[in-house]
Amino acid sequence: MTTDSSLRSGPGTTGRSSRDGDDGTAHGRLPDREHLPALALDPAAGPGAPVLDVVVPVHNEEKDLRPCVVRLHGHLARTFPYPFRITVADNASTDTTPAVAAALAAELPGVRSVRLEEKGRGRALRTVWAASDAPVLAYMDVDLSTDLNALLPLVAPLISGHSDLAIGSRLTRSSRVVRGPKREFVSRAYNLILRSSLAAGFSDAQCGFKAIRREVAERLLPMVEDSGWFFDTELLVLAERAGLRIHEVPVDWIDDPDSTVHIVRTATEDLKGVWRVGRALAVGALPLDRLARPFGDDPRDRALTGVERGLARQLIGFCVVGALSTLFYLALYSLFRLGVGPQLANGGALLVSAVANTAANRRLTFGVRGRGGAVRHQAQGLVVFAVGLALTSGSLAALGAATGSPSHSTELAVLITANLAATVLRFLLLRAWVFPAGARCAPASEDLR
Repeated sequence: MTTDSSLRSGPGTTGRSSRDGDDGTAHGRLPDREHLPALALDPAAGPGAPVLDVVVPVHNEEKDLRPCVVRLHGHLARTFPYPFRITVADNASTDTTPAVAAALAAELPGVRSVRLEEKGRGRALRTVWAASDAPVLAYMDVDLSTDLNALLPLVAPLISGHSDLAIGSRLTRSSRVVRGPKREFVSRAYNLILRSSLAAGFSDAQCGFKAIRREVAERLLPMVEDSGWFFDTELLVLAERAGLRIHEVPVDWIDDPDSTVHIVRTATEDLKGVWRVGRALAVGALPLDRLARPFGDDPRDRALTGVERGLARQLIGFCVVGALSTLFYLALYSLFRLGVGPQLANGGALLVSAVANTAANRRLTFGVRGRGGAVRHQAQGLVVFAVGLALTSGSLAALGAATGSPSHSTELAVLITANLAATVLRFLLLRAWVFPAGARCAPASEDLR
């Protein structure tokens, strides 16, 4: 339909969106997710305004480009119930790919071509997505290895407002995949690395079959630095860390034996990207709060009668603090035991660890800020400590009476059991008496998440 050569890659296209203006609009909070057709088909938007823009990034694909676009266009015309656009994003091809793309744009309605003078799949996607007016943006590889029947299930959750991003996955149980053992190993190893190093929850980062809502892309693209193959992995990791919803679609996928992807070079660049993103996340260098949804969009934000908010977070915080305190206590006990008897060692270790435990729970578990009430909280914490002392000392006394001279390992085992028995009571006392709900000063954002 059209050939657009005005979108050029340049100094402003890597890591920055053209929509990322000085007025800060791209950095505002995301709007509520809404069902898109009612908006996209509004007469004010113009006749035939596309709901979906499918980008096909290509580099020297003169052979596969025409059959890919013709097949994709025919599938969308037959099965997709809304207006659509197909954008061929040619990034620095040196063969006849630009001419093939221009011919397709002139021949097929709803097809356009964009020429970029620099190579890079991520650069091509960023450039086209940043300039697109469609509310749902997608991309797929030119080889069409993924069965097109998965396209509508891919974008439907974005159109309905259910999800923010959607990805095809070749690694779910219901997916049907045909590919060689080498690519299978590389794909699974890469996703294992993502899970272990970046705590990624999505199953398949490399499948060339993804979609995103435009308002999410506008805010997320400026944070993505990569312009090559790691682009969509970085996009997914940042989206997941920001709490956005990623929908996964099982796909049928047949490997393209003629693929021009250089596996070793791509894997090396991906590992460098994993290190860069992991380091940025570790030091808090990424402003992921810009991607927050407005209050009320998340059902966890809604008040429930009779149920205090933040209980799950408090339980997690209490367990983490408790585990660390137990290790600290056992280390102190073992140290004190070198010079004194078991009762004195137990009392001293419990006293020191109790003060540290109360301070940690005050700040981390129950979100109490400032110095106000700190002395009172410590005094009440010592009462809770007395409960633990009674349980553990009683256990040690019972052990001594039963065995006479127990081994050090037996003493530790009894102490661990006694501490576990006191944990539930300790949490209830801290929550209801030491740090009651009305006395906490936690910010709303922490108390509601």
